[in-house]
Amino acid sequence: MRRLGVSLYPEHSTLAKDKEYLDLAHIFGYTRVFTSLLEITGNQDEVVNRFKQTIAYANQLGFVVMVDMNPRLFKQLGISYDDLSFFHDLGAWGVRLDEGFSGMEEARMTRNPYGLKIEINMSGGTHYLNSILDYSPEKNNLLGCHNFYPQRYTGLSRPFFNKWSKFFTDRNLNTAAFVSSQTASFGPWPVQDGLPTLEEDRDLPIAVQVKHLVLTGMINDVLIGNAYASETELKAAATAFFAKQLTYQVELTGDVSELERKIVLTDEHLYRGDQSAYLVRDTQPRTKYRDEAIPAHDNQGMIQPGDVIIVNSDYGQYKAELQIALQPLENDGRRNVVGHLVPSERLLLDYIRPWSTFKLIE
Repeated sequence: MRRLGVSLYPEHSTLAKDKEYLDLAHIFGYTRVFTSLLEITGNQDEVVNRFKQTIAYANQLGFVVMVDMNPRLFKQLGISYDDLSFFHDLGAWGVRLDEGFSGMEEARMTRNPYGLKIEINMSGGTHYLNSILDYSPEKNNLLGCHNFYPQRYTGLSRPFFNKWSKFFTDRNLNTAAFVSSQTASFGPWPVQDGLPTLEEDRDLPIAVQVKHLVLTGMINDVLIGNAYASETELKAAATAFFAKQLTYQVELTGDVSELERKIVLTDEHLYRGDQSAYLVRDTQPRTKYRDEAIPAHDNQGMIQPGDVIIVNSDYGQYKAELQIALQPLENDGRRNVVGHLVPSERLLLDYIRPWSTFKLIE
């Protein structure tokens, strides 16, 4: 089951604001909450009770709540890895281990009598998961989740993310990662420049970040790391996450014809299977619009990655084919550049696959 989630930090907010945020997220189909107990300051009982109130309300709305912990906090709260009743009483769905034990402890924790999920850190860059698997865990209760990175330029690189995400998916574990709201103002720490998993996602619109994680094919659950995302962002992230079909946003040129606009925006596009290094090709419009004239545009310049192209009548039987450029190429006048992907979405072209379908929206 794939879940979309938000994050709450009760120590830095109020119960009323948390409830309001959960109500809004619930409307858009969010079903998971991340929260952090990594820092407990002040009266410990009051802090725990505050978390319990937030979790209880989330549970009423059908959310599942994962609580972030580490071994130091286990010791501070007097919790043993073989007695997880504290988290059961808290109302949590599971425990995320920001830092782990030796492997044996985690395996034993997955066999807890409450069915609590044990989620381990996917961003450590070690084979720690194999140590847990050596101790025969209850795999249905073992999950993985990447870190988020408050400090700019410290988020994961794409190659590292791909390597360790695959490490978990190859072992058939549920995975999660974080995207960052551009309007949210806080997380678990005093300073943060957003809370994404991937550094290249940090400043992108939230819907693009969500599409990015989904298109990797290696992340089940997507979580907004910081609070509180705006209603607009919550809706945009949900639309991207639950979409049945990939969409790309395009900006059309001023000289695009009505027919070209129709080809770009009306039809579902099918990426031709014989893959080119230069172009995504949808050849279906060639049949549909074979009897239509598509005059060449004036001032045809160099084609750039992300440009949306309609082949014009000067290219014979290829007329009306829709293409998207993957790298720079010369234009001899037989291709009309009718628009381009919005800059924030161009990285998503790396994930489109032959024989997949997609829509272009203005």
